[in-house]
Amino acid sequence: MNLRPIDIARKLKLSTSALRNYETNGLVPPTQRSSSGYRIYTEEHIAYFECIQAMAPGFGMDVTSEVLRKIQLKEVDAALWLINNSQADLHRDKTLADRNIQILETQEPKTSLDSNVIKEWMTIGEVSAETSIPSSAIRHWEKVGLITSSRDPENGYRLFSRSQMRKISLLRALRQAVYSVDLVDLKQAIAEMNVHDVEHVKKVAQDSLNYLVKINKEQLRGMSYLYRLCRLLNLLD
Repeated sequence: MNLRPIDIARKLKLSTSALRNYETNGLVPPTQRSSSGYRIYTEEHIAYFECIQAMAPGFGMDVTSEVLRKIQLKEVDAALWLINNSQADLHRDKTLADRNIQILETQEPKTSLDSNVIKEWMTIGEVSAETSIPSSAIRHWEKVGLITSSRDPENGYRLFSRSQMRKISLLRALRQAVYSVDLVDLKQAIAEMNVHDVEHVKKVAQDSLNYLVKINKEQLRGMSYLYRLCRLLNLLD
């Protein structure tokens, strides 16, 4: 079955330029041309395009692109390990989100990020060591307004309060999350939340967990399309 670009664009509700970009970036196999110069897409191309659409919401375009390039090279195991690594990251983020909620519910110091354990003020180096977040990421969050710091009057070093550490803890659980409008809104909610309003903080923490649950389901859907593509290409034993 051969289809014109416009046929696939209508079927998948994409622009023809998006289809061309996917091909140019190596996410789908090269196409043949008709006598009039138009691209000719096959059932295999449709499966690739559908896989891109299904995987991107759960894995992001970077991972999706790398996986589909591996599939074209018939490197199925390498592609699956990329998927596995992304799922491991999501599970780690979910564990952090669960921990944040547990701390808020019990008000017991279950981790070193709890306000009863951390110092009143911490330098960016201490925050980085405590959270395993690179200092560059912390500086970026401050630059875009997600967190704020004070300055040590003696040496000018950044200092982060307990309230900002709570925000950093929530952002840490979302650090590898897939970019989306929902994620942008969630990060903004963290930036604007009143850390002294426990119920508000609980809501933001629960919203963070709910977002990760949604991504987990998106990943399942994406994997189903990847499996279908691999079956079509006879890449599975």
